[in-house]
Amino acid sequence: MNNFSKITVTGGARTELHDALGLTGAEISVNALPAGASVPFVHSHRQNEEIYCILEGQGKAEIDGETVALAAGDWLRISPAAKRRFFAADKTAIKYICIQVKQNSLEGYTAADAVIG
Repeated sequence: MNNFSKITVTGGARTELHDALGLTGAEISVNALPAGASVPFVHSHRQNEEIYCILEGQGKAEIDGETVALAAGDWLRISPAAKRRFFAADKTAIKYICIQVKQNSLEGYTAADAVIG
C-alpha cells in the first residue's frame, strides 16, 4: 500500500475528498457556485471548525448575521457554532476549498511535527 493518495478534481458543483483520498483527520471539499447562486441552507457544526480558501471569483458569506465579502486569495476560518451560508456574486461565479477539522485538535504543525531524514 502506498503512503499517499492522488486524485484529480476537474469540475462539478462539489467534490468531497474524504473518501476519494482516504482522509483520516480532515474533510476537504472543492466547491463552485455559479453567478447569483448560493448554498441552499444555513449550517453550523458540533465540533468542526471550517477553513475556506477562495480560489476564483467573488461572493460573500453570511456568518451569524454579519456579511463578509469574499474574493480570490481570501482565507476565512469559522468556529463550529457560527451559523453560515455562502453566496456567489450576482455577476461572478465563486470557487472555493473548504477544510473541516476538529476544533482545538492541532497538537503540532510544520517544523514541530516534521521528522527530518
